[in-house]
Amino acid sequence: MQEIIDGIVQAAGLITTLNPDVMEITGLTISISIVATLVGAAIAVPLGGMIATNTFPGKRGIIQIIQTLYAVPTVTIGLLLFLLISRAGPLGQFRLLFTPAGMVIGDVLLILPIVTGMTLSALANVDRGVHETLVSLGATRRQLLWMVMKEAKFALLAAIALGFGRAISEVGCAIMIGGNIRGSTRVLTTAISLETSMGNIGFSIALGVILLLIALAVNLFVSYVQGEGNT
Repeated sequence: MQEIIDGIVQAAGLITTLNPDVMEITGLTISISIVATLVGAAIAVPLGGMIATNTFPGKRGIIQIIQTLYAVPTVTIGLLLFLLISRAGPLGQFRLLFTPAGMVIGDVLLILPIVTGMTLSALANVDRGVHETLVSLGATRRQLLWMVMKEAKFALLAAIALGFGRAISEVGCAIMIGGNIRGSTRVLTTAISLETSMGNIGFSIALGVILLLIALAVNLFVSYVQGEGNT
């Protein structure tokens, strides 16, 4: 018990004094997650919109595949990406392994199914009368998609925020693709795993508290956005 108390005290000191190592890890974690979220959303939201507003053979099957990928293990994504970007892989020439860029790609792959699926759900909840009104007014397919997305903007923001939460909290893909290299690819989740195994409880607790605060901020944002959408 005393070890835990000492760890909490040490963690408080590390956070309040803005320990350089803690700040570096936190900054890298946030920057990678933000870039991955923006890239993932730029792909997933239009993709979800196109699937939602079009009728084509196999649509139901595609939606089921997307929903199944919600729970794909991060280590599975990490393994597949590792095989692609390792030196012997087809994308090895780009030297993405053990780099922040490689970690961003891994996070994007994790985010895509979640944001796409949430986009589908958001657009499905838009009043059908909106579709019919826009079509009757002669809206093009692109205009229809844009207006429907505007109607569901709060739900789409919540979907993107959940994607960010997925990116910042994963550990399996980050270790396999990033390698947990100090000063280069060490992020909050991988650092917590390493420091705990080394017995640096205070440092681990400090990083864990920061990760929890970020998760809390994301959840509060999602709740606020959903509340705005229901008013």
